[in-house]
Amino acid sequence: MPPPLKVLLVDDEVVRAAMVEEALIHEGHQVICRLPSPASLNEMVARHQPDVVIIDMESPDRDTLDSMAVLNRENPRPVVFFADQHDPDTMQAALKSGVSAYVVDGLVPGRVKAIIEVAIARFDAFQSMRRELDKARNQLADRKRIERAKGLLMKHQDCDEEQAYRMLRKLAMDRGQRIAAVADSVIDILERLEKGS
Repeated sequence: MPPPLKVLLVDDEVVRAAMVEEALIHEGHQVICRLPSPASLNEMVARHQPDVVIIDMESPDRDTLDSMAVLNRENPRPVVFFADQHDPDTMQAALKSGVSAYVVDGLVPGRVKAIIEVAIARFDAFQSMRRELDKARNQLADRKRIERAKGLLMKHQDCDEEQAYRMLRKLAMDRGQRIAAVADSVIDILERLEKGS
């Protein structure tokens, strides 16, 4: 059996919040923080470190969407949004703000477990894709810097591309650095030389 999840609950209605909390506890989860509005959402997530955030409201307003976007950028967590009203535009805006699951018709206690599991799975898949994208961007940036350094070496050392790459690789090995870091140093030195001449 999976360990209980630590939940941060946002609900602007006290009675409904108590019912949601009861449903979560019944499923074996622990509500570690309950907020009446998402205004301090990012701060509270940073402080309490929940496994999942559940927001139960009629519909997300602009402030709620902004709070979720900040959370997604600074302290990403799976976010489940239970809305009472269906509005395709609002739902799209919520998903773009980082919501992992957007459920219309409010919270039904019997569906909580499955919805949270789906939200966490979607969140994990998205985070994995984000890491892969960041890795690819970094590799592309490294390649661009290495190509720039090779071009400068070819110009200043009067050598071909293969010789320039070998120089970079040897410098990297001698210094115990990544080739991209050596490329940065070479670019810095040779561009300053060019400006000085």
